[in-house]
Amino acid sequence: MSITKHPRLILHNFLSLDLCKELEFIQKSCCTVGYRPNVFSTTLSHLIATNCAHFIMPIIPIRERLREKAEEYFGCQYELFVEFTGLISWCKGASIGWHSDDNRPYLKQRDFAAVCYLNSYDVDFKGGIFHFKDGEPADIVPMAGDVIMYTADDQSIHSVDEIIEGERITLTLWFSRDASYDEDPKLISSLSQALLGFVDSKLHSYLPMPGSINMYWFPPDEASSFLSGFDIRCGRLHVLGFDIYPFQETCHLSASDSSYNLLELLSGPLLLARESKLFETQFRNIMHALQMVEFYLWKLFNLKAKVKGTTPNVTPTSQTQKTEIDRLKSVFLKDCQLAEVLFGHSRTIKDMEYEFDWVTFSGAVHEWECYVFKLQKELLLHISHWRTNQSIFCVPIGDLED
Repeated sequence: MSITKHPRLILHNFLSLDLCKELEFIQKSCCTVGYRPNVFSTTLSHLIATNCAHFIMPIIPIRERLREKAEEYFGCQYELFVEFTGLISWCKGASIGWHSDDNRPYLKQRDFAAVCYLNSYDVDFKGGIFHFKDGEPADIVPMAGDVIMYTADDQSIHSVDEIIEGERITLTLWFSRDASYDEDPKLISSLSQALLGFVDSKLHSYLPMPGSINMYWFPPDEASSFLSGFDIRCGRLHVLGFDIYPFQETCHLSASDSSYNLLELLSGPLLLARESKLFETQFRNIMHALQMVEFYLWKLFNLKAKVKGTTPNVTPTSQTQKTEIDRLKSVFLKDCQLAEVLFGHSRTIKDMEYEFDWVTFSGAVHEWECYVFKLQKELLLHISHWRTNQSIFCVPIGDLED
């Protein structure tokens, strides 16, 4: 294909809507504070570091397909390496002015970009339209499943309008011709360490392990004191109508507590509460609880047909428990309104309140474990091939069985 002065490729419906929802689930349940104001991100290295390496599996075939498309369209077959892969949320107030993606000395290795839209303009968010300064198409309206690919240099200077409402979610990749910037060997090294002792024997623990609370506190400049702002994991649970309750009696925390004490509580066993009910199933930590809630939202309609007759382990909250729930909320959600502005989307919350029931949520716990075990098995079958080749790719089923 001939390349114009402003080469760019649009791929409509490149990703299925369910795959978009799956990646949205991963982003919302695993993300940390991002690289720009009101932006939140999940990198593959972060997933590995927090014992969520299995969540890279749905992303691997997308990376391969996008690299092949880039090499074909831009005329550089077998030349490109994936320099960066990440899930990125832009929330209310986030925007970026005119720029190219290689506009810093430390970004000059970037040759091409691919942005996969995981949700849709005017349905899931308002604002966030992508503009090219020159050439056609001039404007890209994000729609779930679509992809825009372009050069990272000044042939593709672009901007993104401010997000007015909701959360704009993408899977974003950059490609480089320079093999020294290939992210795969670094990821494989991290994976090998994370899975050490388990690769040839059994599945490792499927429960996530949170990173430093500094990675989850918004705004980040308040993370040294925790006097204002909120923990983004607690914030997401809050806007969806959930609160946390410690599984065991805890010491009283205050705004002056150290990050270690805060992290210790959120890294320990928790229960989930909603309205006047307490779900008695124990979650290992805040990440485990959040993944369950986001998984429930993703799989809601499929789950409803499977859980008839299930009896959830739910009890009324006592006055003492309500007091403790409110106290923890005051520690981790000092600015509830800010959390609602960034993560609260009126349509999502309304649907959640209308659809929610503890029976279906209880069924989601088992389904989540099955889903994670499936991904873990795939990961463990792939890792030996990746280590041999120092490249992350989809291995044919026949090769996996050998």
